[in-house]
Amino acid sequence: MPHVADGELIEAVQTGDIAAVTRLVAEHPESAGERDAQGVSALLHACYLRRQDVVDALLPRLGALDLLEAAAVGDLGQVQRLLGEPGTEVDRRSGDGFTALHYAAFFGRPEIAGALIAAGADVGAVASTPMAVQPLPSAAATSQRDVAERLLAAGADPNARQHGGFVPLHSAAQNGDQALAELLLRQGADPARETDDGRSVAAVARTAGHEQLAARLERWEQPSSS
Repeated sequence: MPHVADGELIEAVQTGDIAAVTRLVAEHPESAGERDAQGVSALLHACYLRRQDVVDALLPRLGALDLLEAAAVGDLGQVQRLLGEPGTEVDRRSGDGFTALHYAAFFGRPEIAGALIAAGADVGAVASTPMAVQPLPSAAATSQRDVAERLLAAGADPNARQHGGFVPLHSAAQNGDQALAELLLRQGADPARETDDGRSVAAVARTAGHEQLAARLERWEQPSSS
């Protein structure tokens, strides 16, 4: 049987061709572990695209997941097993610059985030990508309030900046997530922060059609410390 061409599975994953993915891993089970030129696995690409059908097609053909993959797909047991092994690097980066905690934050895996934090994961790790995102902004971008609570409790900066001057509160404002916005504000997020092009968090909320949240952000006053 001929070998699968290099990059063929990655391409099928990136184009969302579930039929091709299913065929390739059935005919060539070893191809399920394919990685791109940066070392990012096909499984992570499927997670990035939020294609659960592709993830489900790949998982049965894979061996033990690494820490990054396990965090992304929500395999708490595997994360715990790896964290218990000597030599596991809790802050190891993916080929495109993210830590397992970034994945747990972005994909909404609060228990995994907690396990990683308990194992010493850096809550302020800056992804080595142009976005320069930290775990808390990753959680805010996808409205993962449970993860955000754990990160803030562990000392994450509520005003962590990423590319363009965006802070977590801008993401909450854009998503219309009042509960997350209130959490961030209570933990010291500054509603006066502006993006590099001058947009306030209230302006971001208003542009996205969240007038009530915009008004709330404009009248916010930090609770008295007395």
